[in-house]
Amino acid sequence: DFFKALGRVKQIHDDVKILLRTNQQRAGLEIMEQMALLQETSYERLYRWTQNECRTLTQESCDISPVLAQAMEALQDRPVLYKYTLDEFGTARRSAVVRGFIDALTRGGLGGTPRPIEMHSHDPLRYVGDMLAWLHQATASEKEHLEAMLKLVTIQGSVEENIQEVVGHITEGVCRPLKVRIEQVIVAEPGAVLLYKISNLLKFYHHTISGIVGNSAATLLTTIEEMHLLSKKIFFNSLSLHASKLMDKVELPPPDLGPSSALNQTLNLLREVLASHDSSVIPLDARQADFVQVLSCVLDPLLQMCTMSASNLGTADMATYMVNSLYMMRTTLALFEFTDKRLEMLQFQIEAHLDTLINEQASYVLTRAGLSYIYNALQQHKPEQGPLSNLSSMDSVSLKVAMAQFDRYLSAPDSLVMSQLNFLLSATVKEQIIKQSTELVCRAYSELYAAVMDPSNEYKDPETILHRSPHQVQALLS
Repeated sequence: DFFKALGRVKQIHDDVKILLRTNQQRAGLEIMEQMALLQETSYERLYRWTQNECRTLTQESCDISPVLAQAMEALQDRPVLYKYTLDEFGTARRSAVVRGFIDALTRGGLGGTPRPIEMHSHDPLRYVGDMLAWLHQATASEKEHLEAMLKLVTIQGSVEENIQEVVGHITEGVCRPLKVRIEQVIVAEPGAVLLYKISNLLKFYHHTISGIVGNSAATLLTTIEEMHLLSKKIFFNSLSLHASKLMDKVELPPPDLGPSSALNQTLNLLREVLASHDSSVIPLDARQADFVQVLSCVLDPLLQMCTMSASNLGTADMATYMVNSLYMMRTTLALFEFTDKRLEMLQFQIEAHLDTLINEQASYVLTRAGLSYIYNALQQHKPEQGPLSNLSSMDSVSLKVAMAQFDRYLSAPDSLVMSQLNFLLSATVKEQIIKQSTELVCRAYSELYAAVMDPSNEYKDPETILHRSPHQVQALLS
């Protein structure tokens, strides 16, 4: 009835403007003045009632009555009273949300369920997650209350702004208790993996809450962003500390030339960190930047540690140890996205060490198959020194003795494999080394064969010295 009467007064006030255009101006002015007085009185009364109604909305669950929505619709004609009412509502809800948050932390729900959030303070991830989940729900609820209260308001474009502003004011109250608790968790340094998970959780909720309220809950979103940056900073400090410890105490490679325990531990840490990245909401470029930073923070010191660790080993031992270590790094990184550049770099390093092992294995075979000395003499021989057969140890008899030894190798090529190759973690890599070193041995034999068959080197009956062609040797070895 009140709203009907208010609507009628408003209509009379508008209609009476017609009288002012006729010769009934005096009556028009008197009626207008009377209606204006009635309107002011009713708006005053409406404002007092609405103000009191808002002050009672201090329970955690808040029901917006249809009458309150009607009152807000009427008050929009008086912007100052409309604004004051919104402020009153915001103040009442702010204290309700703060009290609700503290209760959720310390007392839990009715009858003890859910349990108080602080019961889980020993589990940093759950503790932070529960607080943020509560705030996420509270923010969404407060936005719904405001939408219900302002659903009949028709002011162009400003309803959404009003909602954003008031939600910002309501959620501002919880920022301090939230910040204090999350800071305590982060500063206690629960370990790199947990810090990284907390950092991603904060990022996730920042993204989700801003999706509900835009950037209106500015203080809350700023607090969450600050905590995200702090956890990220301490996470990278923790990684850097781990990396610097690697360099402080470099272990010697184990006897089996496999990855050291420090390398395995660090790769496990890296695997946990990369696997914990919540990729569902974090934008692609932010995720990529994180991965790049994590990899440079961990991999560079790790590579340096391996190089220092291997510095006193022999050539073949060093190459085997480095191939094993790099292979472990590569298989760890291959499981994750954004690691292509690093994988490529590791592959280049592996190949450099593989070249060393291929040359070492070839020279190991040539030495034990009796061709090493002969091949070296052949390499150093120049045509102006005269025929090759005139050189000591390059005469037919010496070559025949060497070939008998080489034949023993051809009958059982697997017997001549460097012990280091048996320590390689990858069977494929071992096969590759044996295959390519065998090609080098065949090439050396081809050169020797060509030299012996060359008439200028003056070997009599060269076929009796080297009775196998390079092609036959290659067939036997492959």
